[in-house]
Amino acid sequence: MSARKDRRLRGVAVAAAALALTAVAACGGAESTGATATGGSGGPAEVRLGYFPNITHATALVGTEKGLFAKHLGAGTTLKTSTFNAGPAAIEAVFSGAIDATYVGPNPAINAWAKSKGEAIKIIAGAASGGVFLVVKPEIKSVADLKGKKIATPQLGNTQDVALRHWLDSQGVKTDTKGGGEVSIVPQENSQTIQTFATGDIDGAWVPEPFASRLITESGGKVLIDERDLWPDKQFVITHLIVRQEFAKEHPETVKKLVEAHVEANALIESDPAGAAQTANAALEKLTGKPLKPEVLDAAFKNITFTNDPIASSLVGSADHAVKVGLLEPVDLDGIYDLKILNEVLAARGRPSISDK
Repeated sequence: MSARKDRRLRGVAVAAAALALTAVAACGGAESTGATATGGSGGPAEVRLGYFPNITHATALVGTEKGLFAKHLGAGTTLKTSTFNAGPAAIEAVFSGAIDATYVGPNPAINAWAKSKGEAIKIIAGAASGGVFLVVKPEIKSVADLKGKKIATPQLGNTQDVALRHWLDSQGVKTDTKGGGEVSIVPQENSQTIQTFATGDIDGAWVPEPFASRLITESGGKVLIDERDLWPDKQFVITHLIVRQEFAKEHPETVKKLVEAHVEANALIESDPAGAAQTANAALEKLTGKPLKPEVLDAAFKNITFTNDPIASSLVGSADHAVKVGLLEPVDLDGIYDLKILNEVLAARGRPSISDK
């Protein structure tokens, strides 16, 4: 298959409910301003970065907690952060101009590209692979046992939602976007899923870390599916870094500083995973008011590979999966990656370049 054809990733038109441009209340208080003021050094006075309070976003957690983004941006630019429960909400903030860059999963990034006809965002770095599970009640032992049950995902049209729907479809199980079908899929915030699983209001959830490990350790859940087992070489992108194209064009040097901080954060995680886990946990405590229990933190970190590689081939699969479950329409995603700055930063560190193929 030619590179051009391979990059023609059948893409996306998310269900209206998933990407409707609603009020940006989920943006952690970030204000919607179409433009970014200029700082004293010629760069922006403020950079607005989004991410999730998930261990799959540990690159952002470590980078913010250790002050790496602030360090690389310099004294003339203030870092403002916003947190989100799932990708569609983060993309709403990108579209409204409330944030400049965000850590997000593959399907919302594809959706943003498709909805804007390739003009809104670029994927500029990978962040994490793996760390996603279908956790269920102990009595559920097979896909057949899921029929008639309620399974949660973080948000309609988000990466885990698409993954669950595609897996069920591959098993011959029917679902719909309104919670009907043989298995009822219930989109809800991850923090709510912890409660509803404990009370028995749901029977399982397809969720990222640390929520998967919390369902296991706190409520006796068990893993029915490790999503890594569904991908070649057990590798798939769960988190990558995207940037608003308008911001990148106006402030290329600032984007480079973001990527430098990103790469340094991943290098810190690689060199000291135990210390990085504690740093990420400290950041989570500040965001949620409660740190993860040691056994949850340890399990969650071991289930994720942190990498600058966006694992571009898995994006093709994510798009195909969404097409098959009826959440996507064909779209040419050629050009969704711009890894030039990432490879410049990696070269300066003596690290090999990364392909967008």
